[in-house]
Amino acid sequence: MSQPTADDFLTIGPGIRVLPIVHGSGDCAIRVREELLARPYDCLAVPLPPSFQDEVEAGVERLPAISIVVQRDVDRDDGGDGFSYVPIDPCQGVIAGLRTAIGERIARAFIDRETPYFEAVHCVFPDPYALKTVTPERFSAAILPATPPPPSEWQVGRIAWMAARLHDLQRRYRRILLVCSILDWPWIRDAYQRRIEPPEAEPFFAPLSSFKADPKTLLFLLGELPFITALYERGRAELTPDDNLSVDGVKELILQARERLRVERPRIAQRITPQLLGTYFRYIRNLALSERRLTPDLFTLVLAAKQTSGDDFALAVAETAREYAYAGHEVDADAFGDPEPLRMGVDQADVPGWGLGAMVSRLPGQAVSWRSCELRPRPLEREQKRWRQRWDPYGMCSWPPEDDRIESFHRHVKDQARAILGADLVKSEKFTTSVRDGIDIRETLRNWHTGDVYVKVIPPGRGSIEVVVFLFDVPADPKLYTNRATWYAEHSEESTLAFYATDPMTNLVGPGIAEAQYGGALFLYPPRPIPEIWTDPRLRSVETLEETLLAAAFLHSKDRHVAVVSPGPPPAAWRRLARKYGRKIVHLPLKRFSGQMIERLRTFHVLNGKHVRSYAADYIREQ
Repeated sequence: MSQPTADDFLTIGPGIRVLPIVHGSGDCAIRVREELLARPYDCLAVPLPPSFQDEVEAGVERLPAISIVVQRDVDRDDGGDGFSYVPIDPCQGVIAGLRTAIGERIARAFIDRETPYFEAVHCVFPDPYALKTVTPERFSAAILPATPPPPSEWQVGRIAWMAARLHDLQRRYRRILLVCSILDWPWIRDAYQRRIEPPEAEPFFAPLSSFKADPKTLLFLLGELPFITALYERGRAELTPDDNLSVDGVKELILQARERLRVERPRIAQRITPQLLGTYFRYIRNLALSERRLTPDLFTLVLAAKQTSGDDFALAVAETAREYAYAGHEVDADAFGDPEPLRMGVDQADVPGWGLGAMVSRLPGQAVSWRSCELRPRPLEREQKRWRQRWDPYGMCSWPPEDDRIESFHRHVKDQARAILGADLVKSEKFTTSVRDGIDIRETLRNWHTGDVYVKVIPPGRGSIEVVVFLFDVPADPKLYTNRATWYAEHSEESTLAFYATDPMTNLVGPGIAEAQYGGALFLYPPRPIPEIWTDPRLRSVETLEETLLAAAFLHSKDRHVAVVSPGPPPAAWRRLARKYGRKIVHLPLKRFSGQMIERLRTFHVLNGKHVRSYAADYIREQ
């Protein structure tokens, strides 16, 4: 008599092997396919009623088009309308098994009990990604101590029925593979070995039909994200590796979301740098591990995108995740009972011809919890048109949070410019009794042969800076930056502001809320009223937008030095303009500051009246 092996752990009886799976997992679907191809099985048993076989197998033949087989409930306890259904999902282990068995000419047996309604049992399972390094035997054995018994008499009768059907199949087939839920297999094995008598069949009539699934609602139907499900189908079509798509597919999803954002909002997409993506992926990993998962879910992906890159990237991730690349796959319209698609929702659906009702999957997988993540969507064109018609051109103001942010940066730039002024006056001297303002490492190394130590002497700062000019886009296109204005401070902590920017009326994000981008801005602090620079006759001699802003800065500055932040060094024309007004430019390169921060500061919102500030935060997306 041979010793039992680990391979015998999943053996129910002579010639009958079970493969417990988590329904709706792509990793489990791959494992089912590999199991069927690795051993010479002549029958595949699945936990579905025989009445479903023709419709389900027809749906499998129509893949990669996603469809759904629906049965109307009869004699429900609550008396309401309801349906049970089988999703024809490529990442569903049972469907993957049937698909492989059909291709390999392996017999299929649908062994579940025919019932007028279905009671689904959900549970929180370990992440099936563990099957990459753990055998199905070890995975099932680890879960076995925590596997609960059947929760109702209905489930007990169903399990006894499947065990009895396996006895019938054993008389006709030599090697049988049973693919079932990881919650059912130990009780099916127990009922099989104890030969528990199954319940009697119930006479009833429950209509059964197939429908194509609405592509917009696949997120509620498929076990994996629609985008990742399409990657599994692509791997099958192109014969490319698909054994690690549960992780590599997430990476491809994020890169595709970035490309989507680059097309729709290129300036925001510039902020999604490789460094930021590295931070994003680490954040995803930590969030997934904190929830005791090895792979992230959609909520984790969207939440991490929002918190690292803002609402726009989070929306791009969410929209990309719900796209199924094979949604337009052609299918014979006569294959379905109704040409209208079935619209799936959270535990309910709008079934063509039958109406709205509760939906219960006959292949229940992980217990799903729906959580909310607040994202501010982009407005529709008709809404923008209505807001544009109601805009009052004589009542405009800024949004205080953005004012505080750019004023803080403006003060930081002034400090940087003053430090540059003082750096020209720094001297070095030999160390005697005091280190003064610190050791001058460069001068000490230069005189290393003498053995002398040199220290820095920084004299008190001379002069101050009243005006700071930001030039974000040089040269500025006057056709792009059509919004030119001078705004005055509302209180003593704000600067007098003159700027040129994009037209806010082309991008309304809410009622009375428009979004624009600075091309250049002048900050005068402490604030004081100055004439409107764009109509000042003293500034008519200059031609470009940048030179107009600089000329206004040189004209109204009381200090000799004016700080200028620009992408490149000041050209000779700017320096001649400064000499004309008796001023001197203190230049700071734009690349000295974070590109992501600069793009965030460039974006600002114009509100159509101070009363709009009370609800502006509900429409302005985080950058």
